Amino acid sequence: MVKTLLTPKKANISISIPQKYVGKQIELFYYALDELTEEKSVIPKKTMADFWGTLSDATANDLQKQTVESRKTWDERLNKQL
Repeated sequence: MVKTLLTPKKANISISIPQKYVGKQIELFYYALDELTEEKSVIPKKTMADFWGTLSDATANDLQKQTVESRKTWDERLNKQL
């Protein structure tokens, strides 16, 4: 793999492909590093705090009970197979 950073002085760039890549499918892509920084700042990552209060306590308790029951059933099936 070859990876390098460069700052172009004009719109056209000529590259040389290493001999070991000749005849192989290769991937080329380019992006400005500052674009990645901008994208990250535009779309903040969700945290658990973002979902706080989304479910009522009753709904959360019901979901927890269903999860526990599903895990119990799953464990019973797995233990039967062993």
